[in-house]
Amino acid sequence: MSAVTDILAPGPDGRPRCWWGVGGGEAYVHYHDEEWGRPVADDRRLFEMLALEGFQAGLSWSTILRKRESFREAFAGFDPQRVAAFGEGAVARLLGDAGIVRHRGKIEAAIGNARAALEVMARFGSLQAYFRPHAQWRVAGPGSIAELVAETTESGALSRDLKRRGFTFVGPTIVYSFMQAVGLVNDHAAGCVVREEAETQRRTVLGGGAG
Repeated sequence: MSAVTDILAPGPDGRPRCWWGVGGGEAYVHYHDEEWGRPVADDRRLFEMLALEGFQAGLSWSTILRKRESFREAFAGFDPQRVAAFGEGAVARLLGDAGIVRHRGKIEAAIGNARAALEVMARFGSLQAYFRPHAQWRVAGPGSIAELVAETTESGALSRDLKRRGFTFVGPTIVYSFMQAVGLVNDHAAGCVVREEAETQRRTVLGGGAG
């Protein structure tokens, strides 16, 4: 198997995609094609993805995707203002909600992170304005599975800054997954059918890059 084809697999239409995006059914293909690696400008979606990446820790992303609509309903559409107002009664409600991941630490982290997010939004104007300078610009996507990493120097730096601002469940691995998901880095494989489109969107929305 070549250095490129071990990271690519044909999707339902026969075109090459990142290998992880084609084996989990239609929802996974849609997530890979339409969301992952594409830039996010909406603060509510940025908060949603940061929260979901925290809930995903120790679990599969397919579990989170299956529960995503339940998460949205349980967490008021991931409106940071509304989630920040959740009290102990809301925590008890969420712990009893079988539609989400019932983990007290992760639930409390999501609520605390909503409060931290509001402070960031007040300081920087928006979550996107805060995250945008952390975008990474690379010449090419990974060409083999061996090139994939779980965290980077940049995700470590962002993790430390988030923790300094009061966020929790934001270790460098979780943060790197978040960066990949919201297009702060484009880790679509070299040869992936959506890589170039995602990169064009990144440059338009995030406004930069020399790679």
